[in-house]
Amino acid sequence: MGRGDEAYARLPVPLQHAAVTAFGARWYRLRFGPGYGDALRAFAARDRFDAGQWQRWQQRAVTAVASAAADRVPAYRDRWDRATRAAARRGQLGELPLLAKDDLRADPEMFLDPARRRLGAPLTFPTSGSSGTPLRTYWTVEELRVSMAVREVRSARWAGVSFRQPRATFSGRMVVTDPESAGPFHRWNAVERQAYFSAFHLHAETAEIYADALRRHHIVWGTGYAQSFARLGAALLDGGGPRPQLRAVVTTSEKLSDAHRATIAEAFSCVVREEYSSIENAFFASECEAGSLHVSPDVGVVEILREDGTVTDPGEVGEVVVTGLLGRLQPMIRYRVGDLAAWSDAPCSCSRAMPVLAEVAGRVEDVLTGPDGRRMTRVQGVFYEVPGLIEAQVIQRSSTRFEVRLVSTDPFGDGERALIVERMIERLGSRAEIELVEVDEIARTSAGKFRAVVVEWTP
Repeated sequence: MGRGDEAYARLPVPLQHAAVTAFGARWYRLRFGPGYGDALRAFAARDRFDAGQWQRWQQRAVTAVASAAADRVPAYRDRWDRATRAAARRGQLGELPLLAKDDLRADPEMFLDPARRRLGAPLTFPTSGSSGTPLRTYWTVEELRVSMAVREVRSARWAGVSFRQPRATFSGRMVVTDPESAGPFHRWNAVERQAYFSAFHLHAETAEIYADALRRHHIVWGTGYAQSFARLGAALLDGGGPRPQLRAVVTTSEKLSDAHRATIAEAFSCVVREEYSSIENAFFASECEAGSLHVSPDVGVVEILREDGTVTDPGEVGEVVVTGLLGRLQPMIRYRVGDLAAWSDAPCSCSRAMPVLAEVAGRVEDVLTGPDGRRMTRVQGVFYEVPGLIEAQVIQRSSTRFEVRLVSTDPFGDGERALIVERMIERLGSRAEIELVEVDEIARTSAGKFRAVVVEWTP
């Protein structure tokens, strides 16, 4: 905890609201200042590009980014040989090496473009570090505004809402610092009309206090952790009383399951949409009105690759590799973001020509490995339509031992327990030892995120 956080924690609640508003005022100026409107119009104008227009636009952007990296960015200029630098100047991504997260983590400033760094002090965003040592990413203010513009055009507007409307946010910031607080469990950013909810105090007994805040602040939509909105929705449904209605919930940072989508939609009588992106600002995907998760080609190039580096077929899960087209201060070129995903080849009824992801299967480091070496990248099928199940987490303890933690409305019977074990064995092999543990809740990370898979063993 830094000095600012310590000072905030000592403030009485009314002054914490004021501090959050002051913080919000600064970020409002940074996010929505000069250039934001131009970026909005540019993204909107490209929204209906056809495939040929996207290909030409993206190739020009790739060539510009890769050429600048080859000529000016130390991490690329000094490590790439002459042939690789020449390929970069031609915009031939397939000829360039992959960038590992550890390389970026080891010396992030080596990835900065000196010409752009001289334009002003950059903004620094560290990752939460939930899956390892945190890494630092650097943005210009212009890049921040452009990133907000794409979220407004391709996420909020596609869901029928806007960042100009009152919203509720669940994320990892500790806005309520007292672990024994009796409420309120949000702090109000009056500048953006944003209720910043604590993801750490939410349970059945506190849910109505959260709901009261949604009503009192006339919240129109929500954004943030899918698990938090689903937990709040489930608690309100179980309570049986009147529930606040929202126009939309747009989930970020966590995978949105079908069960959580259904719970959120029922609880808040709203549309539920998903975003997929990362702090590195190198790609962006968002869900359209037809339910497809579209990659924005003007944010980044997304490749999905097999272990041997070849391109996957549609429907085949592979590693996500991205090349950012907007983040020019710290360019990410063929960056291994650490996720697993698969393409869809089905045309979307919304008629947009942006590529569609069939699924985001999880994190590379969260792949379960069976005793015989088989790999399991999807856990959601294990828990599909298990009566009473609220949430579940699989922990791999060794090459053979797997612990499954379960939160349910009532204790499971023999049938439900046998079904889960059977499905795990089907996916991991007969030598897998499955232990089911029923718990009251599943711990979140220090950033408030839910992890469906935890691997504590290295093959």
